[in-house]
Amino acid sequence: MEKKFKRRYLPEFVYGGIDGTITTFAIVAGAIGASLSSSIILILGFANLFADGFSMATSNYLSTKSQVQLDKSEKRNHKHHQKSPKKTALATFIAFVLIGFIPLISFVLAIFFPEIKGIQFNLSIALTAVAFLTIGYYKGKIAENKTCLHCMVETLLIGGIAAIIAFIVGYLLRGLVG
Repeated sequence: MEKKFKRRYLPEFVYGGIDGTITTFAIVAGAIGASLSSSIILILGFANLFADGFSMATSNYLSTKSQVQLDKSEKRNHKHHQKSPKKTALATFIAFVLIGFIPLISFVLAIFFPEIKGIQFNLSIALTAVAFLTIGYYKGKIAENKTCLHCMVETLLIGGIAAIIAFIVGYLLRGLVG
C-alpha cells in the first residue's frame, strides 16, 4: 500500500480492526464465560463479523458522505483533503472482517484438528493479543506521533478490558442458558 493511502485511511483501519477484534473476542469471551459450545461461538462470531462489519462500514460511509455534503453546503472546498466515502467504508469493513476473524481462528481450526479443542480459548486469547499488538504497532508506525510500544500497549489494554467485561457478563448470566 502506498504510504499516503495508509496515512489517509489509518483511522478507518484502526477503528475497523480494533472494533472487529474487540466485538468478536467479546463474543468468544462472553460465550466461554456462559459455558456455551464452540458451534454457538462460531455462529455468533461469524454473524457478528459480517453484520457488524457491514453496519460499521455503512455508518462510516454515511458519516463521511455527510461530512462531504456539509463541507459543500458551507462552501468549504476541501476536495483535496476529503476522503472517499466508499473507500472509508471499504477500509472499515475489510479491517473489521479480516482482523476481527482472528479470535475465531482457533475455533475454526478445532473443526479440522480436534486435539486443540481443550485449548481453543487460550489460543484465541493469544491470537487476539497479537492482533491488538500488531494494530497498535502499525498505528504508531504510520502516525509517527507516539512510540510504537506505547500504541501497542494502549491497544492491548483497551481490547483486554473489553474482553474481561464480556467474560464477566457471560459468566454472571450463564444460568440463563439452558
